[in-house]
Amino acid sequence: MDLSELESRISNDISPVVAARELLKERYNADAEAFRQGADVRALVHSRSGTLDTVLALIWNRYAFAASADISLVAVGGYGRGELHPHSDIDLLILTRSGIEENWQEDLGAFITLLWDLKLDIGHSVRSIQESMDAAREDVTILTNLLETRTIAGPDDLRDELSHQVYSDAISSDRDYFIAKREEQKQRHAKYGDTEYNLEPNVKGSPGALRDIQTIGWITKRHFGLQNIADLTRFSILTEEEHRILLQGETFLWRLRFGLQLIADRNENRLLFDHQRALAQMLGYKDEGKRLGVELMMQSYYRTVLALAELTDVILQYYDEAILGAGSDDDILPLNKRFQIRNYYIEAVNNQVFAYAPYAIMEIFVLMAQHPEIKGIRATTIRSLRAHRHLIDDAFRSDLAVTSLFMELLRTPHALDQTLSAMKKYNVLGRYLPEFGQIIGQMQHDLFHIYTVDAHTMRVIRNMVRLDSAEARNEYPLASRLIHRLPKLETLYIAGLYHDVAKGRGGDHSELGAIDVESFCERHHLSERDTQLASWLVENHLLMSMTAQRKDISDPDIIHGFARAVPSQVHLDYLYVLTVCDISATNPKLWNTWRASLLRQLYIETKRALRRGSETPVDRQEWVRATQSEAREILHAQNMTDEQIDGIWETLDEDYFLQDSTVDIAWQTAAIIRHGDDPDPLVLIRDTRGGPTDGYSQIIIYMSDRIDLFAATTAVLEQLNLNIVDARISSSEGPFSISSYIVLDEKGKPLGIDPARKDRVRMRLIEELDDPEDYPDIIHRRTPRQLKHFAFPTEVTFSNDTINQRTVMEVITPDRPGLLARVGQVLLEHRVRLTNAKIATLGERVEDVFFVTDEHGEQISDPAVCQALQQDLCQMLDDTQ
Repeated sequence: MDLSELESRISNDISPVVAARELLKERYNADAEAFRQGADVRALVHSRSGTLDTVLALIWNRYAFAASADISLVAVGGYGRGELHPHSDIDLLILTRSGIEENWQEDLGAFITLLWDLKLDIGHSVRSIQESMDAAREDVTILTNLLETRTIAGPDDLRDELSHQVYSDAISSDRDYFIAKREEQKQRHAKYGDTEYNLEPNVKGSPGALRDIQTIGWITKRHFGLQNIADLTRFSILTEEEHRILLQGETFLWRLRFGLQLIADRNENRLLFDHQRALAQMLGYKDEGKRLGVELMMQSYYRTVLALAELTDVILQYYDEAILGAGSDDDILPLNKRFQIRNYYIEAVNNQVFAYAPYAIMEIFVLMAQHPEIKGIRATTIRSLRAHRHLIDDAFRSDLAVTSLFMELLRTPHALDQTLSAMKKYNVLGRYLPEFGQIIGQMQHDLFHIYTVDAHTMRVIRNMVRLDSAEARNEYPLASRLIHRLPKLETLYIAGLYHDVAKGRGGDHSELGAIDVESFCERHHLSERDTQLASWLVENHLLMSMTAQRKDISDPDIIHGFARAVPSQVHLDYLYVLTVCDISATNPKLWNTWRASLLRQLYIETKRALRRGSETPVDRQEWVRATQSEAREILHAQNMTDEQIDGIWETLDEDYFLQDSTVDIAWQTAAIIRHGDDPDPLVLIRDTRGGPTDGYSQIIIYMSDRIDLFAATTAVLEQLNLNIVDARISSSEGPFSISSYIVLDEKGKPLGIDPARKDRVRMRLIEELDDPEDYPDIIHRRTPRQLKHFAFPTEVTFSNDTINQRTVMEVITPDRPGLLARVGQVLLEHRVRLTNAKIATLGERVEDVFFVTDEHGEQISDPAVCQALQQDLCQMLDDTQ
């Protein structure tokens, strides 16, 4: 059916709903197909608005009130600008001259009901001119909507009269409106963490996104009475380049939003992971080497909003001076021959400073670091900086004056992360360090890497800077002490700046980054010793976290091996601080008390090993004898006899005495002795000695040994919504076993904060584990964890720990319900015993290490057994994604 026939039916059918829906659907499908074929999104956005104009005007004109000169249908807000995406809100104002006449009531109700029947996301209000003015005076959001209006049907003079009032001081002064919109923007940015780099950004509301562009337009319209953003150039507010950045940025964001709403089939503005891959494919982004098309799309997004954020700074600062500073005297403080502070903003004394003294491009940021009272860079100087950024070339990067200034910046006590972020924002840092420029806006499409590489790096630097704060001293006590012992903080900052700089290039980013940081150090004239230290830190920045999280750090041989990789105590101090700042800046969920305790334990044991000398390994037998002797003294003080003690210890292998403190061993032994011959499982739960709100919870289970005990226990713990971060099953020559689990609740807290829950957990474990006949049902019971959106094949690898005569099995797989219980089930089917486990959940990804033996307690030496175990694990885990 052609357009004219549909329009005729809307005007003449008894009910226009069917024809109107057909017309809207036809145009929707045509616009969607045109978009997929690469049509201009601006034309499509305005075309959809035009389609709605046609439908609404035809329906409006069916009613008798349409002939009146005292009522009109007005589009407001985004629709008032003539911009509609596939599922945008459609905001309407039914505007009357002085109120609703009685004979309109019934028809107006029918009109509004009909709009609902069209199943459009329509918001409407019915107001007179005076009522609209009163509402605008009380609510800045209503005022903003009324700055952008179009008459769809009815006389246009009503809208003209209202607009004349809305743009006057009778509703809101220019100053009050600017202050209100600036505060509104601050609150919105705070909602999104004051960063352009959200994992799932909102293309409408996030910093640098569409709402910021719209805010500029609203303030401009209120200030000048303009009708569209393009008119900004008439007042020389924007340069030609700035206008291009604004329009190109808006067009890019419009394409994202248009495609996103087609995929989601609703008014969706969040770039959720569910939609990112499909959107990237729709927009034509293809994988390039190891970089996914979706990562390339997101990098384009982040770089676009970063440029728009810079532009927003310039424009809002212009209005700050033009509106708030009008008529007031400037407060000017000279800094040197090139720069001064004007009203708390640094500015160049003239726009040619950077031309005749290019090193001033670096100097301005050093001055900002040295003068914390500076709020930012003045708009005119930002423009000058942008105009001269091309001067940052190889000669600039090698200029002694420039390199000296950058090192001075790193050595200046201040919020270094803020200064470096400003350098990044104004595209100076990425030009000065081209290797850093490559990672700006670069993300990895998973939930572990929650920030882009550059945003993560800035957070690492921020963590380093704030280690001296009272908050950090409480959260990172050891790192906060060590930061004062580091000989040169700038070496730490350099390592932080470069530790991930080679990501995305292919190859080992640690090795490639070490090469890059060496070049940086040489160019900046660091000593050979400092260069080697920075390079070692970058190359080994994952060493400590991987050792703590994947290896058995209670094993003296592991500590000895790690200590041999650390050249000195100074290297250890730097590495520990870098590791803490790195992990806590990767994902807020990654840093918890358990990881803190692992790193702290590794640091302390390595420090002892370094004092002893890395060439002097620990004598395992001597370690065991010393541990037993100290624990025995504690037990004797509790009136425990040697016969009772030996009756327990003789059934345990020596690994048990390598893993815990003597206090823990004494506590467990005493509890077992007191438990006596009670047939029920012994379940002990306690938190770390730091207090109920600090640390983690340890669950000890002493009971009859069974090969399926691990699978049943982990299933129960997961069903109780407990996150298992470590597991250890001590081998026993007798009928009993001691199992130890380190757990946190779903909020990453120990159970001590909820004593009643601790009791419930203890009783549930006793009830579930007391009858082995129930284990098969427990193991197959579904746990309530939420599945993640990311799937990838399970990886299982094996290696042998010849020193401890056991096999190391590493499992990398997506997180899902009952994961550990399923691993335990497969181990059970293959008659494989678990002696220890290192559990690491990283976002949606788990990287667990299991230390296993055959049923006789020996390492698994048959490759066929390993292959069969690998196949069954992969099949079991991948079938449950």
